[in-house]
Amino acid sequence: MADSPEPTGAQPKLPKGLFPHIPAAASSSTATKDDDVPPGGTRLPNGVILDKDGKPCRLCTSAASWRALTKQAKIQTAAGTASATTTPSSSTTTAPAAPVPSVMQSECPPDVEELGRSTWTLLHSMTAAYPVKATPEQQSEMGMFLKLFARLYPCWVCAEDFRTWMAEPSGRNKPRLSGRSDFGTWMCEAHNEVNRKLGKKEFDCRFWEERWRTGWKDGRCD
Repeated sequence: MADSPEPTGAQPKLPKGLFPHIPAAASSSTATKDDDVPPGGTRLPNGVILDKDGKPCRLCTSAASWRALTKQAKIQTAAGTASATTTPSSSTTTAPAAPVPSVMQSECPPDVEELGRSTWTLLHSMTAAYPVKATPEQQSEMGMFLKLFARLYPCWVCAEDFRTWMAEPSGRNKPRLSGRSDFGTWMCEAHNEVNRKLGKKEFDCRFWEERWRTGWKDGRCD
C-alpha cells in the first residue's frame, strides 16, 4: 500500500497488495535456494509464491515475478527444442521467434498487486456505504462476509494473514460493526497494518470518510 495522504496533500496512492508483506514472510511457499532444489528441478525466480498444491500461484505473485517465471519457462522450452533438433552433422539452432505484441495490462489476469488495489477499493467502499447505526442483522451479515472473505480471498497467503490479524488474542482487531464510523476506522486500521509492515507512512484514520466516502474538502474530487 502506498503512502497515506495528508488532508491537504497530493491524492493518495493505493496499496500494492492486500497484505503484500506475506510473500517475504512465507518463505516456505516461495522459490528455494539452489542447494534446496531437488535433482532435475528448477529454481523459481524470486518472489514467486506457490499455491497449496505446489504450483506457482499467479494471484499471489507480482506481475514482475510472474513475467520472470514465464520468461524462464520459454527459455527452457526453446533450449529443449533446439537440443532436440540438433543433429551430429549440424549444430544450427533455430532463430528466436518474433515477439508477440503485448496485450493490454487491463486485459490480463490480475497479479497480487492489482488484486490488492481492487480489493481495498471494494472494502473501503463497503464501509462508506455501511449504515450510520447498524442493526443486529446488518452487523451479523457484515461479520459473516468478513469471515468468508478471509477464507475465500484468491491469494491464499494474504487470506491467511488477514484471518490471523483479525483473530489477535487480545481481541483488539475484531471487526467493529456497530456503525459506519467504527467500521470505517477499523478498516483503516487493517489497511495501516500493511503500511506498518512495509515501512510506509500510515493513513490518518480521522480522514477516512473524506478519502472513501465524501471526497476531500479541497474540492479535488469534484
